[in-house]
Amino acid sequence: MARIAVIGAGMGALAAAARLAVAGHRVAVYERTETYGGAVRRFERDGFAFDTGPGLLPLPAVYRDLFVKTGKEPLEECVDLVQVDPSARHLFADGSGAALPNASRAGVVSALDEALGAGAGRRWGDFLVRARETWDRTRRPLLEEPLWPDWQVLAEREPYPAVPHKRLLRTRRAGTLAEVGAWELRDPRLIALLESHALAYGLDPRAVPANAAVLPYMEHAFGTWYVRGGLRELARAVYERCLARRVEFHFGAEVAAILEKDGRAAGLELADGTAVEADLVVSGVAPGVLDRLVRGTAVRAEGEVPPLRGAPSRLTVLLALRGGRPEGTAHRTVVHAEDRDAELDALFGPAPGMAARPTVTVLRPGDPALVPDAAHETAVLVATVPAGGGPAGETARRADDLITVAERALPELRKRLLWHEVVTPADVEEATGAEGGAVPAPALAAAGGRMLHASNGTALSGLFTVGGWSHPGGGLPHAGMSGALVAGLIVEGPDFQGSQ
Repeated sequence: MARIAVIGAGMGALAAAARLAVAGHRVAVYERTETYGGAVRRFERDGFAFDTGPGLLPLPAVYRDLFVKTGKEPLEECVDLVQVDPSARHLFADGSGAALPNASRAGVVSALDEALGAGAGRRWGDFLVRARETWDRTRRPLLEEPLWPDWQVLAEREPYPAVPHKRLLRTRRAGTLAEVGAWELRDPRLIALLESHALAYGLDPRAVPANAAVLPYMEHAFGTWYVRGGLRELARAVYERCLARRVEFHFGAEVAAILEKDGRAAGLELADGTAVEADLVVSGVAPGVLDRLVRGTAVRAEGEVPPLRGAPSRLTVLLALRGGRPEGTAHRTVVHAEDRDAELDALFGPAPGMAARPTVTVLRPGDPALVPDAAHETAVLVATVPAGGGPAGETARRADDLITVAERALPELRKRLLWHEVVTPADVEEATGAEGGAVPAPALAAAGGRMLHASNGTALSGLFTVGGWSHPGGGLPHAGMSGALVAGLIVEGPDFQGSQ
């Protein structure tokens, strides 16, 4: 039995802790804040409650597997997990809209044909077929296996089977997600639908590789899910599973350094000077934080995938509303920017900032557990913004812009508004420790490896990394899988080939 110290109590770290404890190790988690969950937090006021991090769960099989492997109670006995239907309602710049059924390719094709005109559904359906092939090619190496030592193979090959495109007497295949949209979907509304999946993860569709097609595919294939009471309930359930497996938690325990002995990780030094001995250390913090904790030893060896540094953040506006949620209201509505090119230029340009009217996701869960009574409703508005908040912290002043955009989805919003709260990138940084409140995206293949995340093992023997800033990257499913990978590497050793 090894003594294992885990730095941070984010979702990936919790998943690793539970799995390692079940394997017989003595696990202790050290979290600098006073609670667990990382970005999966809750805000409460006047009988209203809100998720301030992720509001929906894709690919719930990752957490089902975690609960099966760590105890007798399956996930559904610990949380009330429900499919969201429709998966999303999309409002486009031209005033048209479409509500897409959950986990139904045929239903989505039919809905798009009806909403956008004959042929739109077929083009999107054909795209999903190619996206499925991409998923089949990348699922194991990018989600279920440790990062390959010969990761260059993943970096060089574009797994998306793009349709040949003739232009100026030359035949080309899409290399970016934007080219997939322009050449294969052609309709600006379908392009907006496609690119919104990348934008939600802080990715520029003009720069990300074509295999980012797996992002919309995951949603369409495996459905979109909600946990009654909010996604914070999922964090609670994972935390309680850790407690049941006798994981020790130390909150308000900031780690100042990772101790080394004989060339390997040997424990932690806390900010108050306390030394914690350990045989192994699992770090669930951002790369910049980890660099400061490791003294005198490079975390990553030359030739390995370097950690991704820097990513956009999110601006979240929490709305307390008079009046109940109307019957038939979509849980999620994506209000697309009126000028998508201007939005992308502003967000990913040389001086990153917010567009005047950005793409805004409106979440209206209609969950009785989140409101004081049936005569009130909650809504959460989310937009991708620069890390740090842009020039002079402009995001704190842009909440009103998000409310204006959301009025397209929520008529008479301002008349119903009791109050609102803003969650800025600075708040995200406080919760997660990531500089500027940056939010990591899932790993993607091709693009020379620049979209891969660093491996879960490190150059310092006995030190492992978990969570969104290491393989396989950001997002709730990916964080959960990183915990499985780290546990596998520790329990089975370097020959571990991945989750089954």
